Amino acid sequence: MEEDVLEDKDLGHDGDAGALWDAMYRSRDRVWSGNPNVQLVAEASDLEPGTALDLGCGEGADALWLAGRGWRVTAVDVSAVALERAARHGAASPHGARVRWIYDDVAAWTGLGTFDLVSAQYLHSPLLPWTTSLRTAEQCASVGGTLLMVGHHPDGLAPWSHHTDPKPYFTPEQLAAELRPDQWLIQVLESRPREITGHDGQHATIQDTVLRARRIA
Repeated sequence: MEEDVLEDKDLGHDGDAGALWDAMYRSRDRVWSGNPNVQLVAEASDLEPGTALDLGCGEGADALWLAGRGWRVTAVDVSAVALERAARHGAASPHGARVRWIYDDVAAWTGLGTFDLVSAQYLHSPLLPWTTSLRTAEQCASVGGTLLMVGHHPDGLAPWSHHTDPKPYFTPEQLAAELRPDQWLIQVLESRPREITGHDGQHATIQDTVLRARRIA
């Protein structure tokens, strides 16, 4: 996911994550750009393809980019509407057969095995603490595998954003504090600027928190 998290007041959902995100996706014919997230491209382009897990796959651009580079991808989202669009994009792609689309909720994760790459891009939600996303991503990475977690830095949001609660967002230092040094070798941990364009054509530079780590135990 590329943009700001929804607040509870934005759409009715009664605490149901699927209902929340289904309503968001139904509000527009296309939510995301259709391009892979820039930090995924920056950090995964040099990795040897294997099995990948895309947590919060949205409309499928990241999963299909990975598939195009030779990965066998399992793409998970809590929104049935998003997954329907992703599967449609996959059917139109020459790489779609390398992606398995899965409906599941990270907050109630039952597990799908382990993967050579686990990508969690902008998993911000009023219903999902970022630490829960991190724990799910951690448990899904195989020994020797890569964890890539990217999110909005709480001090680098878009100036037009109405989201003032810092809790859904995280800093590099907060991520590092959650990783056990006997299990993870941190390869990239930084705040990285990114140029964005809003829905009304406005431009800004925001900050992403980027973590890339290899599981060593």
